[in-house]
Amino acid sequence: MEETDKIIVFQEKQIRRIWHAEEWWFAVVDVVEVLTESGRPRKYWSDLKKKLVNEGFAQLSEIIGQLKIPAADGKLYTTDCANTQGMFRIIQSIPSPKAEPFKQWFAKVAYERVLEVENPELAAERARALYREKGYSEEWIQHRMKSIDIRNKLTGEWKDRGVQEGMEYSILTAEISRATFGMTPGEYSKYKGLSRQNLRDHMTDLELIFTMLGEEATRINAIRADAEGFVENREAAVEGGTAAGESRVAFEERMKIPVVTPDNFLKQIENARKNPKNRVGERDVDENEVK
Repeated sequence: MEETDKIIVFQEKQIRRIWHAEEWWFAVVDVVEVLTESGRPRKYWSDLKKKLVNEGFAQLSEIIGQLKIPAADGKLYTTDCANTQGMFRIIQSIPSPKAEPFKQWFAKVAYERVLEVENPELAAERARALYREKGYSEEWIQHRMKSIDIRNKLTGEWKDRGVQEGMEYSILTAEISRATFGMTPGEYSKYKGLSRQNLRDHMTDLELIFTMLGEEATRINAIRADAEGFVENREAAVEGGTAAGESRVAFEERMKIPVVTPDNFLKQIENARKNPKNRVGERDVDENEVK
């Protein structure tokens, strides 16, 4: 599953989720932060758990799952998660003026997933619509959607070849990124000044293109080598990323422009919301870059 499928946004706040046991599970602390606007959402959730247990809600442990999902640094950490039913029960215990609109939005998110399972094209169109709402250019959206398609094909190949979702996917992704760009996704996010934002949503067209090249080369290598399990697929990931990295260096030397850039689209997204005529992802080559 592609990275954008693991994050949803409510009123510009990100909520992490993971597809587990054939349904979505959501990071409870993220929902708590959205509803309470607390500066210490983990402390708030810890206190709320104790309050619920003291009030006799003995089933709390049954609706909470300890699942590993990515944090701001890109690493996987065990996090309290709840499915749709469990999350609704938790929301009821949080006094917030946002509770009702959040529940309506939350129910819509859960229902959309059911429709998307039946018709995958709906998921792609929903993603396009979300990017358009944020103000991204159509050309950038095309590259982004293609990158999602290539990513999904790669993770599908990994799944068929015995690679475990979660930590092993993250390690292989880091290997590809390191060989392609000289940085892991976590390091890349810091380089771009991002916190919990999706890294690929802040990549330029060129960065997306070389990301796709590294992941597609990895998939081809895995098929050619008939790689099985984590170790063999890790070798394929390093080889695929290296091929993309060498191509990136050759491109930069020939075109005299950098592919890797610290730029992100945070300001552009903000400006696009204020002025719909602005388009996120459009970037002219700086004359100073061409020597």
